[in-house]
Amino acid sequence: MMKFNTEHSSNTGSLAVSSLFDGTHWHSNVELHWQQGKIINIRPAAGPVLTATLVPGFIDLQVNGGGGLLFNSAPTVATLRTIVQAHSRFGSTAILPTIITDSISVMQQAADAIAQAIATAEPGIIGVHFEGPHLAEPKKGVHPAKFIRELSAEEFAIYGRNDIGIKLVTVAPEHVSPAQIRQLVELKVIVCLGHSNADAATVQAALAAGATGFTHLYNAMSPLTSREPGMVGVALADRNSWCGVIFDGHHMHPLAAKVALAAKPAGKLLLVTDAMAPVGTTDTEFAFFSGKVRREGSKLTDDAGRLAGSVLDMASAVRYAIDALAVLPDEALRMASLYPAQALACDGARGRLVIGHQADMVLLDRHYQVQQSWISGQLVFGSALPVNNS
Repeated sequence: MMKFNTEHSSNTGSLAVSSLFDGTHWHSNVELHWQQGKIINIRPAAGPVLTATLVPGFIDLQVNGGGGLLFNSAPTVATLRTIVQAHSRFGSTAILPTIITDSISVMQQAADAIAQAIATAEPGIIGVHFEGPHLAEPKKGVHPAKFIRELSAEEFAIYGRNDIGIKLVTVAPEHVSPAQIRQLVELKVIVCLGHSNADAATVQAALAAGATGFTHLYNAMSPLTSREPGMVGVALADRNSWCGVIFDGHHMHPLAAKVALAAKPAGKLLLVTDAMAPVGTTDTEFAFFSGKVRREGSKLTDDAGRLAGSVLDMASAVRYAIDALAVLPDEALRMASLYPAQALACDGARGRLVIGHQADMVLLDRHYQVQQSWISGQLVFGSALPVNNS
């Protein structure tokens, strides 16, 4: 089981802070109370307050690994615990563990592990993201070509399960038809588009069939040109769909990020990490299928020099948005919490600090460094008495 600080092992408590962002508004000198994992009261502080900022827990839709482990390599509950522990250090309180293109047996093992984690209320696991295997080989990136395949009854059986929480599947629309997308939506699957060389008309048909998002905008998708807008063009122009963005300084140029911020309506760009095994460690390489991925600073590349996910964490993505892209702090925080919750239709319980919501919370210092994280009111990262960094 995940080890919690014994002084804060209860999911009932209170915290008085100098600043609180509830997902919509800022509050000063307030005290938040929670009971049995739910927020029950937010009121003016009656006594001393901690000089720090309390914000909604971050929600990451694309987490391949962390703590030295890759979900594909060991699709077990123990791996999920390790990944959550690693990412909770950086403010992630809810994640979709992500299985990239792999065999049907690995997909089934992953689904079983997710089901077990949800049945036993493992902290932080809210569903699963299958990124592939129904992708376009020309835009596969580091996904292994030998496992890329058409959507079949075997995969439908996994996607149709009702015991694996929130289900998100990334597909290439030139290989998954509008009729199949409608079938997935009927199975309560959130369909995202990515790893695709589709033309704009094919992408628009997929959106009309029920796809609602795009996986890591700009990366591994047909580009915007003057006469063929491609997937990037449709993603930027469509006002209803949301896009995951990897703000690590490697996956997109700052100007491209600013174009996306200007083009998409508020609420339609979401921070994701696409995190790999080294997050939360000092590891400099790890096995990846038949090859290796190496880390140089904050960049991961495979044997061919291609980007291979990231060592990004959500708190760093928030800081990059604020510092490098001039995103307002409240908007950057929403991109990490409220907007992902809305994209996953779980914003009735997560993404804001309001009465009745889950006590998924992150305490930040004035530099947006994580001091403490709680999942359902239980401390999962940080000391019992955080340092006052005023």
